[in-house]
Amino acid sequence: MWTSSQFFSLEKFPHPVLFRDTRFAWDALIHLKDFFQKTSFKIKIPIPQTVSLVNKQWISIGEGTVIEPGVLIEGPCIIGTHCQIRHGAFLRGLVVLGDHCTVGHGSEIKKSILMNGAAAAHLCYVGDSILGTKVNLGAGVKCSNVRLDGREIAACHEGVRVETGLRKLGAIVGDGAQIGCNCVLNPGTFIGQKSLVYPLLNIGGYIPSYSQVQAVRNWIAKPMPETILQKLLK
Repeated sequence: MWTSSQFFSLEKFPHPVLFRDTRFAWDALIHLKDFFQKTSFKIKIPIPQTVSLVNKQWISIGEGTVIEPGVLIEGPCIIGTHCQIRHGAFLRGLVVLGDHCTVGHGSEIKKSILMNGAAAAHLCYVGDSILGTKVNLGAGVKCSNVRLDGREIAACHEGVRVETGLRKLGAIVGDGAQIGCNCVLNPGTFIGQKSLVYPLLNIGGYIPSYSQVQAVRNWIAKPMPETILQKLLK
């Protein structure tokens, strides 16, 4: 339970070493600092003048990637090939993007791993999280990474509680999962592969693979009160 193989296939991910010798999936986030210390960095594309690179010597950007004007990238950071980093995106350091990833306008990524094809395209926050291959975060999704009471975060399922030892841990989202617009994934949320989370939900805990998560709502349309209707008709 909670292993990386439960959530991700690492077959085509450029940096599988992050998950080597890990017991739990979140251990890869703990390994990020050591990983970057053993990494060489190279920027292989031209960078627009209005892009801000902080600690440029610790930033890698792969071929075919597009960095739009107005982006801020803090090293250490690795961006793979054929990614899109759109205007106004903020990569705050300790970030690893695989190939063909998208980080969109107003999206902020901090101490996280995005595997190939993962997308946080519109006004998202991804903190201390791992997004699997082809995970898509809808507009406005927030991967919250700190409990309001500041306590360490645990992984919980069917009455079994595993302490992560981490005060900051966002979401572990398995390959192919799709998260609807304006969802909040609370600290220590685990979502299995190919699951669908419908828009406007506030969720946490463990969601098994191939699940469909939605709130039950009954929409009722009824006649408008006559007093309001008359005002509108004037």
